[in-house]
Amino acid sequence: MGERAMESPGRGRPAAPVDLPGLTLVSYGGKTFRFDPGALCLELVATGGPGEFARFEVLHTPADLVTWAGRSRLPNGLELAVTEGELLGARELRDTLFRLAADRAHGRPLQPSHLDAVNAAAVEPPLVPRMAPDGTHAWAPGATGTQLLSTVARDAIDLFTGPYADRVRECGSDHCSLLFVDTSRPGRRRWCAMEHCGNRAKARAFRSRRPTEES
Repeated sequence: MGERAMESPGRGRPAAPVDLPGLTLVSYGGKTFRFDPGALCLELVATGGPGEFARFEVLHTPADLVTWAGRSRLPNGLELAVTEGELLGARELRDTLFRLAADRAHGRPLQPSHLDAVNAAAVEPPLVPRMAPDGTHAWAPGATGTQLLSTVARDAIDLFTGPYADRVRECGSDHCSLLFVDTSRPGRRRWCAMEHCGNRAKARAFRSRRPTEES
C-alpha cells in the first residue's frame, strides 16, 4: 500500500470506492483488484502493519483515516473529525489487530496485551447511528476518531469471539500477507482475491503442468 514504484503482490493502495463490501486495491503494477476481508476491523488491518509491514502504511495524516472510513464497509455519510493523536491511536490499534488476526490465522495463542489494547479502545463511546427524516441511515453529528476506533475495536471483539473466529485466514500466496475472515458457506477460501493471488496461483500451476503434459 502507499505510493511506491515497486509492485507488491500482497498489498496495494486503496482506489476509489464502489458499492460492494471490502476495498478496491491497486497493486504496484497498476492493476486493480477487489479485496473483501469480511470485517470492518480487517479492513483497517489492510492499511499497513507493524515491523516489516510498515512499508505499506497509508495512514499518514488524519485526512487519510477519514478517507479510509469513507471507503470502508461503514454506511456512507459519516462526517468525521480526526486529530493527530487519534491517527496515532488508529495505527496502534491497527498494528494490534494485525498481530491478533495473524495469531488467530496461524493457530497461535492470543496475547493478553493485545486483547487489553482492543478492550481499551472498545470502552470508548462508538459511532452513533441515527435515522434520517427520509428513513435512511445516517450518523450523529460530531463523530470523532476515538468513536471510530471504538467501533472498529467492537467489531474485532465480535469477530474474535464469534462463530467465524476460527475462519480468520492469511492469503495462501507465499508473497501475500493480507488477512481476511472466510465467510463463505464451505469455508474454503484461500486467497485474498481470486482475481489477484488466486489467478496467479492458477497460472503458476498451469505452467508447471505444461512440461509434463507436453512430454
